[in-house]
Amino acid sequence: MSEQMRRVPPSMVRELRADAERQLSVEEFNAWVNAPMTDAEREEIDSLIDWFTRRYPTPEARLEYARRAARDLAAMMPSST
Repeated sequence: MSEQMRRVPPSMVRELRADAERQLSVEEFNAWVNAPMTDAEREEIDSLIDWFTRRYPTPEARLEYARRAARDLAAMMPSST
């Protein structure tokens, strides 16, 4: 990484972890999943898809990217042995 990472305060880590691990009720989940997509969200998704398909124009290139990303992720995961 070329840019130095900033240290995150432990209180913020605890708050983010609590939010990430919070269990949603069925009603909360359904409301979130069924919320309509905004125009801004749709434009961002379209932009990301456009970039990705230009960066990886063929199915072969996309598959190689996915394989490389999976290898990189597996290398970062702690060993279970």
